[in-house]
Amino acid sequence: MLVAMKTILLNQRKERDELMARPYLNRRTNHDQEALLASPMIKLISGPRRVGKSTFALLLLRDKRFAYLNFDDGLLLDNWEEDLVMRTLDVVYPDYEYLLLDEVQNLPQWDLWVSKLYRRGKNIIITGSNAKMLSSEMATVLTGRYLHVDMLPFSLFEVLEWHNIDLFAMKEEQRTEAAVLIDDYLHMGGYPETLLARSLAKSYLSTLFDSIIWKDISRRHRVRNTADLNSLAIYLLSNFCNPYTVNELAKELGMSSVSTTKKYMDYLHEPYLFFYLPRYNHTLKLMKKAAQKVYVVDNGFVQSKGFNLSENLGRLLENQLFIELIRRGYDTEKTLFYYRSRNNKETDFVVRKGTRVEQLIQVCYDLSSPKTRKREVDALVECAEELACDKLIVVTNKEENTITQGGYEIRVIPIEKF
Repeated sequence: MLVAMKTILLNQRKERDELMARPYLNRRTNHDQEALLASPMIKLISGPRRVGKSTFALLLLRDKRFAYLNFDDGLLLDNWEEDLVMRTLDVVYPDYEYLLLDEVQNLPQWDLWVSKLYRRGKNIIITGSNAKMLSSEMATVLTGRYLHVDMLPFSLFEVLEWHNIDLFAMKEEQRTEAAVLIDDYLHMGGYPETLLARSLAKSYLSTLFDSIIWKDISRRHRVRNTADLNSLAIYLLSNFCNPYTVNELAKELGMSSVSTTKKYMDYLHEPYLFFYLPRYNHTLKLMKKAAQKVYVVDNGFVQSKGFNLSENLGRLLENQLFIELIRRGYDTEKTLFYYRSRNNKETDFVVRKGTRVEQLIQVCYDLSSPKTRKREVDALVECAEELACDKLIVVTNKEENTITQGGYEIRVIPIEKF
């Protein structure tokens, strides 16, 4: 048994070393990486599949002595025996300082095992692709013992950096290339493996979307009616940035029940595929009853399923901005909402700090039409008056200026300067 396990871990070590030998762009996070590693607390790196969680962890540990276990490896799971694995780790990785557990949610009762390792003084880094399993199990067994790092597809800033373009020190000859990349990002998003092969991005993302539905959701939750689950996912994708209620969705799609629809909605959020934004209200009960808006983790998924984008530029920009706000640490349960005024005028994003509304953000692809400008600015000002907020921003595709209206000064900025 020891020989077999040693072979499995040696193969994983070879895979680890091959991955670390490749060139990568260092990802940006809200954490100081040295401070992160120095902390004895468990480091949880979570996010959708294929966004670079494992790569980030490997780069974090590149110059350190660390052991590596990949739980996407069926051989490791089929031959799992806790004591045997720990003994073999000491053989394959003598005197290791850190332990990297990749996609650990695939191991049954992983949280109890990790808790035991933590009590033994192991410095642990975890990656995983399931929001509910990771957050709920970390919260119950490992409360107060972990630091959380969210990973998402590349930001616009990171994509430009990958192409050696610095937004804050751009050379004149780079402006045309930057404009092309900004437009391309709006349509195709920022999944790492699509950046160097844009012609294959549509096929890659379509396959990834289907894989998340069938592998991460249907198989994990043993969903019997996979047709309904897939229909719901495609419907949400085609209606991204639009408001919905669970009752409306159940009726529209002919689902078996409202409770099943709600359950499937939760399933689709778990692997970070869709996000749901609540409507802001001072009363929690009313907030929960109101329609929510749906967003998808990457604009490229919309393109990959062949939806007509010619009329969706505003929605694509809004979705891009939403994901950027999530990337910056805003939370759809505590600090990020949308709002409708008493006259039913909408502001796309309400950013809250504590109990105070800190900022209102409106998204409009093109403000050049006087009618469009009036509609968007009037809505923003009306919502600002009701929410007592004076920090107002309109994010556009290209336009940049300042608008003064109703005693408010509104900054208009292009998406790359947000």
